[in-house]
Amino acid sequence: MAGIRIEPGKIDKDAVAAILSEPIDWRHKGMPAAVAGMTIGSVAERRLRLFHDGFVGPLLVLDGPALEHNLATMAAWCAARGVALAPHGKTTMAPQLFARQLEHGAWGITTATASQLRVYRAFGVSRIMLANQLVDPAALRWLAAELDRDPELELELFCWVDSERGVALMDEALRAAGARRPVDVLVELGGAGGRTGARDLPTAIGVARAAVASPVLRLVGVGGYEGVLAQETTADDLSRVEDYLARLRELTVELAGLFEDRERVIVTAGGSGYFDLVAEAINGPWPDGLPVLPVLRSGAYVTHDDGLYRRTSPLGERPRTDAAPFRSALRAWAQVSSRPTADLALLTMGKRDVPYDVDLPVPQLIRAGGVAAPLPGCRVTKLMDQHAFLAIGPEADPRVGDWVGFGLSHPCTTFDKWQLIPVVDADGETVVDLIRTYF
Repeated sequence: MAGIRIEPGKIDKDAVAAILSEPIDWRHKGMPAAVAGMTIGSVAERRLRLFHDGFVGPLLVLDGPALEHNLATMAAWCAARGVALAPHGKTTMAPQLFARQLEHGAWGITTATASQLRVYRAFGVSRIMLANQLVDPAALRWLAAELDRDPELELELFCWVDSERGVALMDEALRAAGARRPVDVLVELGGAGGRTGARDLPTAIGVARAAVASPVLRLVGVGGYEGVLAQETTADDLSRVEDYLARLRELTVELAGLFEDRERVIVTAGGSGYFDLVAEAINGPWPDGLPVLPVLRSGAYVTHDDGLYRRTSPLGERPRTDAAPFRSALRAWAQVSSRPTADLALLTMGKRDVPYDVDLPVPQLIRAGGVAAPLPGCRVTKLMDQHAFLAIGPEADPRVGDWVGFGLSHPCTTFDKWQLIPVVDADGETVVDLIRTYF
């Protein structure tokens, strides 16, 4: 990678700042009724308190100091290893957080869909990795127009190809759109039991050759995703990830003579569970004359969590690498609304408020009489649309009206349930910012 400078991506700071001018109203759940009609920025400046100033539950909040710790920790970790970071923005779809990631040196922002891509461009994100195939003619027409209206060539956009059929569809749609600027593509290598991606090297090489043959595409790298191949950190899990990454390296070397950008070959992988293994695999050494830029796409680090990534992240509860562990910045608060039996409480929180696809929420705190304290011996056994079932252990006695604070698992299915999220200070109650999402 000698000679490749990792320049942070850009975002339109004025467009991000304009978020603070949006009014708060009935569409933003959990907000105090008294702030209706006020702007996001003016409410953030008031430093309201969660439990005294009219917020209604359930409520998702972000821990401000934990956010900053995670942003700084990941930035330093990547810089120390010479890898670029293009965090997956689908985790939060929050341009305010994109801006903070870029301020901490992120090389770009990753997206998964054409609709997400349009959000990014609305906020002027300058370097975008579309870690997916793009074969919809309507989306490709829009993409061609977006690239063509960038006369200064400041917009860098990459998407993936994993079949010759997909290449042909892109070629047809881009030619029909009269694209004047080629679309940069990466060949995606998949794995057994994985999602998209060519399943073997000969197929991937055929896809690469098809991309090179198209005048409206430009082959610039290789990409993949290892996270779906494992869910834990057993020796077998880690071995599967390492084997896949070895094949990703092998494909890159096989394609060395085909890449059309002679100054930079992008090699990218890296969810949030195994980015240490990815960095080790794609950061070299590479054969002479192969100018690889290794790019991680980990996105969940920004908030971490109290479930999936607490277990699997290299900076989780069992660190596999040398840096301060991430801290969970996610917490949901819900009120006990019913105590039908001695061993059961029902709370005002359900599937429409918190994630449940990987783990159920973890009860951590109880707030009674204005004081928060640990809540031992309780667990969530079931979520319904708007209710959480809390099994109560012998050491706990939550009463109707008490507030319970929950740790959450899987940030990617948390943010989409909230349009406006308070950020709280170290006291866990004072609101110092409000984060707007665009799903």
